[in-house]
Amino acid sequence: MSILGLKEAEVAPLVRAIAGDHLAGDALHERFARAAWTGIVEPGDRVAGILIAAMGATRALDAIVSRASTASLVSAANGELDPDDAEKAVERWLPRLQSRVALLALKQAARYAVRLLIPGDAAWPDGFADLGPHEPLALWLRGNEPTLVTADRSIALVGARAATGYGEHVAMEASAGLVDRGYTIVSGAAYGIDGMAHRAALASSGQTIAVLAGGVDRFYPSGHEALLTRIVDEGAVVSELPCGAAPTKWRFLQRNRLIAAMSGATIVLEAGWRSGSLNTAGHAAALGRPLGAVPGPVTSAASAGCHRLIREFDAVCVTSADDMAELAPLPGGGAAHDAEPEQGEASEPSAERVRITDALSTRSARLVDDIAARSGLSIATVQSVLGAMQLEGRAAERASGWVKAK
Repeated sequence: MSILGLKEAEVAPLVRAIAGDHLAGDALHERFARAAWTGIVEPGDRVAGILIAAMGATRALDAIVSRASTASLVSAANGELDPDDAEKAVERWLPRLQSRVALLALKQAARYAVRLLIPGDAAWPDGFADLGPHEPLALWLRGNEPTLVTADRSIALVGARAATGYGEHVAMEASAGLVDRGYTIVSGAAYGIDGMAHRAALASSGQTIAVLAGGVDRFYPSGHEALLTRIVDEGAVVSELPCGAAPTKWRFLQRNRLIAAMSGATIVLEAGWRSGSLNTAGHAAALGRPLGAVPGPVTSAASAGCHRLIREFDAVCVTSADDMAELAPLPGGGAAHDAEPEQGEASEPSAERVRITDALSTRSARLVDDIAARSGLSIATVQSVLGAMQLEGRAAERASGWVKAK
């Protein structure tokens, strides 16, 4: 049997190396198909989630490779898919149907002792189920599976990259205090608050999970390579993207939903008015997870986002590890607040615009099909958005392709 044009004999040793020597037959094919899907779709792709839940990853991938009709895909999804959505999704995926990319990701995973987890595995975080069709298709883990199992008693600590001394002090005290109470710390390994939360957890001999927006074989930010190496040794580094995948703005936004979903509560320790941490807070609120925010000086722009969460989004004002632990009590898990999805956000560029901007370079001209493959969008969508960006002066077409305007 071949999958994505690759013979089973070629992929089986690699899949077994990262997922278990016992795998064979349908279980091995399903594991490989999910690994391939993580490189074909962008994180959180709803259509892919529905198709794979209905058909299984292997059958769904075979259907796309064989160019199955839109009607057959809709039928297989038991009416949960709109034909137009299904057709547009397939157009997004086709530029990425490349067997060599899937094979390279597996080889890189084996090289770095990465584990591939899928729903149903013992270490799979239960909280992901609340994401519905936006649940990750697979999880690439570098580090310790037992740490990932502790996600059911974790709290997410997130905040500004440009943290102040005050914010880093609060993050250190909160992380150490929660670890002492038996919690695992989840964060995004970014500079500032995230990094301090991870460091304090490690310094207190606690468990910590770093969720990346790119492949676990390429640590980002590079300045945190030593920190992430320590987390691999003593905790867990995870991503829903395959090895080799680059972090992009869109992927950071989607990464935040995993931080919120796997954690019992999310605490924003310091954040500016438009901080990316507010995106994580929005995911937590939408999932019904408890949400806390640490207040800061009213004169500090670095705390404006926290004050906004408290005032506009019913975040609980927390000032200590005790306050934070009350949001997600360990015995029984505690009841979540009836939080509402975040609304009223300032207007942002469309998802397609963000992904295409990420795929463009200011120096190297790129062809439309290359941009489509990098962004995970259909060629038609890329052409349409590029045209609008050209009119706005945000992109320019050269003889050799498209570039991002400086």
